[in-house]
Amino acid sequence: MTTTSAIDQGETKRICREDLESYFDAFTRHFLMRESTNATDVELVAPDWGDQFAAEGAHLRGITYDPKDNAIEFELEGFNHLIPDPREVWVIEELDGFVPALEVIVPNGARQIARVRRLGVAPKEREPEMPRRGE
Repeated sequence: MTTTSAIDQGETKRICREDLESYFDAFTRHFLMRESTNATDVELVAPDWGDQFAAEGAHLRGITYDPKDNAIEFELEGFNHLIPDPREVWVIEELDGFVPALEVIVPNGARQIARVRRLGVAPKEREPEMPRRGE
């Protein structure tokens, strides 16, 4: 079962544990094996560590979930990044199924956020902030 809510760039979905293996296998087959220009940043966010990057601009070759070990693995060029015991997995899914962002919450409450980008596609420009009333 998947929980969804609409947002600008697609949908935010919670991927249930029983769907993780097939979800990431399909994403890897459809997008990462065909598009050799994907890159990712993996950010670790925890109250006791602060924000740290495990990877920046690394070529992403695949994302897998191993139900036996209960772990998500990012296959990056030159190394792998493992997230053991994911409690919740949330993704932003674009209309074509591409996942530009995912968040994994682990048992201690820390979050790991991965941002995946298609290098051949320019990122959306941020809209300028509106000035506050009276400024």
